[in-house]
Amino acid sequence: MTDRPLSGKTALVTGSGRNIGRAIALRLAQLGCNVVVNGSSDAAACDETAARVTAEGAQALVAMGDLGRAEDVARIAEEARARFGAVDILVNNAARRPHKPFLEMTDDDWHATVDIALTGTFRTCRAFLPDMVDRKWGRIINFAGMKAIKGYYEGAPISAAKHGVWGLTKALSTEFAAHGITANVISPGQIRKETATADDPARAATIPAGFMGQPDDIAAVAGFLASPEARFVTGQMIAVNGGEAT
Repeated sequence: MTDRPLSGKTALVTGSGRNIGRAIALRLAQLGCNVVVNGSSDAAACDETAARVTAEGAQALVAMGDLGRAEDVARIAEEARARFGAVDILVNNAARRPHKPFLEMTDDDWHATVDIALTGTFRTCRAFLPDMVDRKWGRIINFAGMKAIKGYYEGAPISAAKHGVWGLTKALSTEFAAHGITANVISPGQIRKETATADDPARAATIPAGFMGQPDDIAAVAGFLASPEARFVTGQMIAVNGGEAT
């Protein structure tokens, strides 16, 4: 693989103002990819990610918006195409993970989570797959989560949404494989925030590897899945969790 195998490609990374999303944006930029940076509210954080993408020698566009709103997804797609022509790599990282006892949950609680994690993923895929089909090349990288797949305690909406994302991803992988498009899921384990300088000992003790992951561990896998070398990897959920049971 060349040093910058994604030169000429463009990626949208949702929720890329910090942590895993930011690390993925920077990794794709290092591989030569232009990046559309997205966040729902913290424009300053997204501007910082964009500046770091540019420092890696790639172009960046900040497209703010709430993935739970159809009109925001449509606008982000319009802005991305106006700047770069198309999006070749879609990374659906944005999510909310509220915790509340199931019997206390309201419809608003449910939709606040599902509308971003599942319906938002559906909408972004629908928005950008035509570009990928036209170009006969594309990468969709969605996110689950170890606890989401296992079952969140007092987190039914995110578990339900992420199971839905897994099903959606498998369906897309079969429908679009003949078009040169792959669709996969990354399921992170316990990942410490980018601002943390040390592991939480209690959390690290439950991980067979003996340490917590960092955002760059997830970004490395995303970089591989986005690369030409991953052309034969589709319809898979890849757990990055130090050996914990999913």
